[in-house]
Amino acid sequence: MTAHLSIYTDLDLCLLIVTISLVSNGNGRCTLWLLGLQKSQRSAKSSQNVEDDKEGHLVCRTGDRILERYEIVGNLGEGTFGKVVECLDRDRGKTPVALKIIRNVKKYREAALLEINVLKKIREQDQENKYMCVLMRDWFEYHGHMCIAFELLGKSTFDFQKENDFLPYPLSQIRHIAYQVCNAVKFLHDNKLTHTDLKPENILFVSSEFNIAYNEDKKCEEKHIKNSSIRLVDFGSATFDHEYHTTIVATRHYRPPEVILELGWSQPCDVWSIGCILFEYYTGFTLFQTHNNLEHLVMMERILGQLPRRMVYKTKKQKYFQNGALIWDDMTTDGRYVSKNCHPLRVRKYYKDV
Repeated sequence: MTAHLSIYTDLDLCLLIVTISLVSNGNGRCTLWLLGLQKSQRSAKSSQNVEDDKEGHLVCRTGDRILERYEIVGNLGEGTFGKVVECLDRDRGKTPVALKIIRNVKKYREAALLEINVLKKIREQDQENKYMCVLMRDWFEYHGHMCIAFELLGKSTFDFQKENDFLPYPLSQIRHIAYQVCNAVKFLHDNKLTHTDLKPENILFVSSEFNIAYNEDKKCEEKHIKNSSIRLVDFGSATFDHEYHTTIVATRHYRPPEVILELGWSQPCDVWSIGCILFEYYTGFTLFQTHNNLEHLVMMERILGQLPRRMVYKTKKQKYFQNGALIWDDMTTDGRYVSKNCHPLRVRKYYKDV
């Protein structure tokens, strides 16, 4: 018995044409070829429904199924990298999952593969999920989109605080969150990983359920999260100790001075970010509210004291300094803003009860 298979693809119509020349003494092999033909036709029909927008985001709607496994039931958010949708995993008894769908753009696909590598390492080293890093359940490619399935979590600590009018978290909950974040970051560092993008948006509550109570001091109602258990997420910028370290890391408000001064960075940059995050939880506002390098450095000095001399003399960013001091005018609009809002941390009223 011999068989010859030719396949031609019409890119405009996305039709699959199969020509089969079959010589057989029985019909068993013929049945196999026909099944193959039917499967190919179904795949072609399915691919017709896959659509990207002009920026490379997958166009998907509630009720759509991906790989006939993940049924989309809602939208969880969208960003530069792509989008996150809530799905029911039909292979796991319709277990709810968060599916991260990366844009169909080469650089984002490559970044997703790096993140998947980190998540696989985390899963290997923490099979019992003890260290509060988000659990990757599955990953795959879907018509040019890298997709990562995660356990479904609640709101980020930023979104919850924002919806609560940026009221501070209770001190007991801040302590609990701080313990968990430090434990998670220590786990990463022990495995030669630096997260590099710690911020309230990347710390998610396991559950967003809350109670409402009246705040006598603020004269308003406020939400209290019922369970302050968290997970660390977004390992797209995580870097192994042996890998190339990009010059700039961390979101602006949580960026340490050595990054701004381009002195090189390592694991301690995560610790700096944690400090900024905890301040935000306790006060309800950002410690370093700026988008300018020089102003950022000035704020650091006003709040924490002078930058270490070794950093000042070692940096190539001497445009910020004159005779070892930051070039800054307190009489400008920016200068008056810093003078009004940035004071030494040790005397801030926020820490009188700690």
